Amino acid sequence: MEAHGERLHAADILSQLAAIGLEPDGGITRLLYDPAWRQAQQAVARIMGEAGLSVSTDAIGNVYGKLEGTDRDAPSFVTGSHIDSVRFGGQYDGALGIAAGIAALSKLKQSFGQPRRTLEVVSFCEEEGSRFPLAYWGSGNVTGCKPFAGSLEAADAQGVSLREAMAGAGYDPSAHRDCRRTDIEAFVELHIEQGAVLEREQREIGIVNAIFGQRRYFVDVEGRSDHAGTTPMQMREDALAAAAEMIVRLRKAALETGDGLVATVGMLEVSPGIANVIPGNVRFSLDIRHREETAIEDFCDRTFLSFSAIAAQHRVTARYTCWLSELPSPPMDAELRERLARICDASGYAHLEISSGAGHDAGLFARICKAAMIFVPSRGGISHSPLEYTAPEEIERGCDVLTQLLYQLAYGEEGL
Repeated sequence: MEAHGERLHAADILSQLAAIGLEPDGGITRLLYDPAWRQAQQAVARIMGEAGLSVSTDAIGNVYGKLEGTDRDAPSFVTGSHIDSVRFGGQYDGALGIAAGIAALSKLKQSFGQPRRTLEVVSFCEEEGSRFPLAYWGSGNVTGCKPFAGSLEAADAQGVSLREAMAGAGYDPSAHRDCRRTDIEAFVELHIEQGAVLEREQREIGIVNAIFGQRRYFVDVEGRSDHAGTTPMQMREDALAAAAEMIVRLRKAALETGDGLVATVGMLEVSPGIANVIPGNVRFSLDIRHREETAIEDFCDRTFLSFSAIAAQHRVTARYTCWLSELPSPPMDAELRERLARICDASGYAHLEISSGAGHDAGLFARICKAAMIFVPSRGGISHSPLEYTAPEEIERGCDVLTQLLYQLAYGEEGL
């Protein structure tokens, strides 16, 4: 499958996007509906247009580039990923899937002309949950898998609601339900692994078989603020001391559970946050993941029982608010996985099947259509960091596998 003439490369597109939202001290921050996000989506639309794709934007800001097929009544094959980032994140997470999708469709159009089946690349507006206490705002609306009840009133750290942010970015908050698609036959996502398995096993391509489920909570511990010098230790209602014990207990329980379960505290807020005042209130985040829903439920139940016991010992109270509950996705489509394995074998790419501990847009699509994920290595397993890195040749291999799969689906054999 050789392209004729000059072609777009995913790494070059990625470099253009990496300049948007760049922080002075390193890392990339593109949060839903903020100025960097808007600039990035505008750049994606421009690049899609330059690649000869038909560009459109839906009611919440997902950007599509379409290579229309001759069979206009048949469902589309879609690839892509998300444009938003975590705060001070890397340049590959999400954006690689968009860049690779544009490059793949550009090459296919240039080499083979109009396909029989329509191909699309999408830049989802949000997946990470970095600004508002929700995630998958892009693919969740497209698939209809996320109800988002009351989400428009969710607020960011500055008190700006999602409704206000949408309106400020030029979108109609009431129109978000209009984004749902029922005309997609399969969704394929290329992504960095965000782990070190491929690197450790010396494999070039990961073929994802399953995506873990996850729950995210806020834990609010309420005690009483008192003077640090005049309040005896046995009389304290120290919210931070209780929270610290809870966090240590959480890690111990996760290690004891094993079987791939992971539990993380990534955010901690202490009030009043004064050196000579006993903390009266603490909020911390809790992220729990596993491939089986029952394992997550059991671990959460045991965890909150232990937290309540710790709270009672410290004479404080603890409240638990679940703001994200993402069930494990159905398995990635078996036939697409077989196609990917054959492509890798024919191309000489060392590959393996792998499960994803991170959530992805493909997990939502697996509930409504056939879905597949392709992983490329992450150096050192580092992700959500300015140090995130995937070599250009690794990107090129992943893009080649994606391009070959899309060729088979849209130009070659009948159906899937």
